[in-house]
Amino acid sequence: MRSKRGTLLIIAIILFAAAVSVSAINARHGRLLAERGAAGEQADAAPEPDSGQFTLTAVGDCTLATDITTPAEGSFESKVEELGGDYGYFFRNVADIFASDDLTVVNFEGTLSNRGERQEKTFAFRGDPEYVNILTSSSVEAASLANNHSGDYGEVSLTDTASALTNAGIFAFNGMSIASPMINGVKIALVGINALNPDDAAQMEECIRRAKINGAQIVILYIHWGIEKDTEPGADQTEMAHAAIDAGADLVLGSHPHVLQGVEKYNGRYIVYSLGNFCFGGNTNPADKDTVIVRAVISTDEKGAYIDNDDISFIPCMISSTGEYNDYQPTPAQGADRERIIEKLTERTDAIAPLNLKFE
Repeated sequence: MRSKRGTLLIIAIILFAAAVSVSAINARHGRLLAERGAAGEQADAAPEPDSGQFTLTAVGDCTLATDITTPAEGSFESKVEELGGDYGYFFRNVADIFASDDLTVVNFEGTLSNRGERQEKTFAFRGDPEYVNILTSSSVEAASLANNHSGDYGEVSLTDTASALTNAGIFAFNGMSIASPMINGVKIALVGINALNPDDAAQMEECIRRAKINGAQIVILYIHWGIEKDTEPGADQTEMAHAAIDAGADLVLGSHPHVLQGVEKYNGRYIVYSLGNFCFGGNTNPADKDTVIVRAVISTDEKGAYIDNDDISFIPCMISSTGEYNDYQPTPAQGADRERIIEKLTERTDAIAPLNLKFE
């Protein structure tokens, strides 16, 4: 009996320590992002504090690593070595866009860790924790870890990645770990769901409801779903997206297919089914290099409720500054590339339901 009591006491102490650690991480998240947000408002002439309006920029998969099975030549790791610490290179061509908003959100697909064992899967990504400087040097403030690569080197790699992002002042959100920044007087909830995991998918609506109960005025859901390379969302994606909005989400962003999928407006809220790749170290030369940056100016009324103002636009981009290979430098598209991406996203949107998309 004494041994059993001792074991229970040890378990209780471990659980208490974990709860304190999570609380501390969330508190640090809030403090650091608030400081970064305040600095950004001063530098970029953003809306006045407590304006009830903020500008969100969102992009797709960012994988800052190379799988160990990938040949070194032309790989992300070889590019890092070539640059000799110039982490600003990767987002240089889009940094001004990120700096002009209040909040930039990415899907961080991979890990930042020196620990753990490679999981048994086709591709697994582990980058040096220093690579967080790629994000911080380019005004990225939030990262979803709700995807199928956030634990590529085991649970410890997920913990290390969340810590690396948090310590750099970047919100890392995943499942019930909901980020809650306050920007320009608007309390926001960033919810990440990996719908490829049935257990995570099942808690989506509860996560959204919890965010609302905790006072979120605007809920943004970043969800990992669908089938790789599919250009149209499946019925399960549509069902989940509508359920998320019915539960209280105000914007739904999708990832995982690695290609663009269309956009839908449902009950006054937008769903971007797949943003595709963005800064993608997982492939030296993807056949499809098209992507977009989503820019949404989100406003609330005097009661703090979402205003349906259709102030959302898309910036056509390529994941590389050259079409011949992947140089891991996302770049706004020009000329024929730009027209192709506009046509592609428009056609894939119309296949869902006609919608007048705005492009910058």
